[in-house]
Parts: sequence; C-alpha cells; structure tokens
Amino acid sequence: MTPKPALTPVKTLRMHARKHLERGAVTDGYTADRTEVIKQLNEALATELLCVLRYRRHYFMAKGIHAKSVAAEFLAHSNEEQAHADRIAARIVQLGGAPDFAPDGLAGRSHAEYVEGDTLNDMILEDLVAERIAIDSYRDMITFLGHDDPTTSTLLKEILAVEEEHAEELADLLEGLPEKA
Repeated sequence: MTPKPALTPVKTLRMHARKHLERGAVTDGYTADRTEVIKQLNEALATELLCVLRYRRHYFMAKGIHAKSVAAEFLAHSNEEQAHADRIAARIVQLGGAPDFAPDGLAGRSHAEYVEGDTLNDMILEDLVAERIAIDSYRDMITFLGHDDPTTSTLLKEILAVEEEHAEELADLLEGLPEKA
C-alpha cells in the first residue's frame, strides 16, 4: 500500500500564498505546462464555437415533417456548446491566458469541421461526427493533464459527459428518421 503524501504545513501554505500574487489562481503548486494547457483550451474553445455556429445553422435550416423536434435538439445543443465555450474561456483567463475568439482562424484552430449538410440526416450526421471528435479530443486532453491540473481536468470531464449525451441523442435521432429526411 502506497503511503499518502504528507500535507503541506499551514505556515508554508501561508508563505507561498503571498508570493506571485499577480498570478491569481495559479500558485506554485500548479505543475502543468500552462502555455500548452492554454493552447489546448483555445483549440477546445474554437471547437465549441464552431459547433455553436453549425448547430445554429442547422436549427434555422431544418425542414420537413421531422424538422420541429430535430431543430429543437439543434438549438438545445447550440446553447450547451455556448455554455462550454464560456466555461473554457473563463478557465483560460484563470490560467493567465487570453481566450482566442478571433474569427479569422476559428476553423483552423477547431478540431471539428464546419459542414453544413443539406438534409436533416446530413445535418445530424455532421453534428454526430463533430461530437465524436470532441469526445476523443477531451479524453486526450484529460489524459494529457493527468493530475497536474485537476481544475481543468474536472471542467473537461464535465463537458465530456455532455458531449457524450449529445452523441447519444444524435444517434437516437438518426434511428428514427428515414434516410431522405
């Protein structure tokens, strides 16, 4: 059985807390590569923003007998992706970085692609592909972080759980639609 590490003495915690106050939440105990974490988070931010835009387009472009319920799902997913983007941007700032909202490189920074789709099936399929990309991207990031940044890891795990829900919901929508929808 591995012995538990000793807790840092309170006196030491107090002394360390007074150093580098300009870093805000990033204390000497932060062991991750902050530059790389911020880079990865900006890529995740771009991915979420691209997903917001794609889902919004699908919401407005959905047509046909099944459109109303599918469009409602697109809108709900778009809103959730925006919430993810906001949480990621806030974490980037906490880490002393700047969230990259610049539109002129958004698609290049995003892991997912912006594919419009012509039919409901096409739209759902493209959204499902993007969700699956996000799922694997977040898993990779969580693995990369290990125990070095538990706050970012927890954030990404929470987002990952929602992305998995989205993928399941989209897969369920595909089951109920005729191929030409």
